[in-house]
Amino acid sequence: MDVIIRKDRRAGRITLNRPDALNALTHAMVLEIGAALRDWQADPGVQVVILDATGPRAFCAGGDIGAIYRDGRAGELAAVRRFFRDEYRMNVTLAEYPRPVVAFLQGYVMGGGIGLGGHARLRIVGEGTRMAMPEVGIGLVPDVGSTWILGRAPGRVGEFLAMTGQIIGPGDAIHAGFADRFLPEAGWPGLLDRLAATGDPGILPASDACDAPLSRRDLRAFTGADVAAVLAALDQADPATAATIRSRSPLAVAAALLLVRAARGDRSLRDSIAREFRFTARAVAESDLLEGIRAQVIDKDRKPRWTAGADRAQALLAPLGDGEFNMDDAA
Repeated sequence: MDVIIRKDRRAGRITLNRPDALNALTHAMVLEIGAALRDWQADPGVQVVILDATGPRAFCAGGDIGAIYRDGRAGELAAVRRFFRDEYRMNVTLAEYPRPVVAFLQGYVMGGGIGLGGHARLRIVGEGTRMAMPEVGIGLVPDVGSTWILGRAPGRVGEFLAMTGQIIGPGDAIHAGFADRFLPEAGWPGLLDRLAATGDPGILPASDACDAPLSRRDLRAFTGADVAAVLAALDQADPATAATIRSRSPLAVAAALLLVRAARGDRSLRDSIAREFRFTARAVAESDLLEGIRAQVIDKDRKPRWTAGADRAQALLAPLGDGEFNMDDAA
């Protein structure tokens, strides 16, 4: 089973179980998790929901982008849209869940992994946790509701993480708003057992101290009005970061900047995720997503040939009319 779903005493347990694939989320897994969450809402025996994963390397390294590539190359655009829509519905369900959701986030937690664990009420990280929204490296934007979190990160941390795809450790994950507590991983099995036995997240200890280098980083360059202004400032202050951004998809970087800044004015996660969906719904047909996946995941030559320009970012974020994101299963 790719995801193990069961009730354990007073807890509903969801355990990702694709360790050889870094627990990447398939569409089937998304649907299974969403169905379990809906079922447990009416079950008084489930007092807490626990999210975790098998294997030490990753809680979840993202969505199954290989499947997106195959569907996209086959012209199955509706299938790609269904995946994103169903995944985003699951993200919103987790964020709005009426009972506590506790996520234990070991190893790589990226993309869809942040969409799954990052919206839990209590998010635990350990010494091996490595988080990122690296989508601009494959021609996609930070999604799964991450722009809601990035838009609330301190200072210009949101712009920095969205435009670079930088991987961060546990202290920086807490600083950026992707996690809540650092607890040594050796103690997690005992904490999981006590949490299932009591159904009470209050039994979990306070966070241990954990350094956050990002809190000391000078990110003033990211106050620029647009990507060109940010890069001009970085060329003077931090050429290495400027080079990193220039290696990413120009269209995705421009859209990511717009998304993070727009999310700062949103009233809810739903607003941010609906805006992200406008890009992802169009991504296969109108962006460099398939080329980015080819270069990074399929052929692994790490030499994407970007063709979509930054000037198209606004168009990809325009409303979708009848195709806008919603929580209706019939859509």
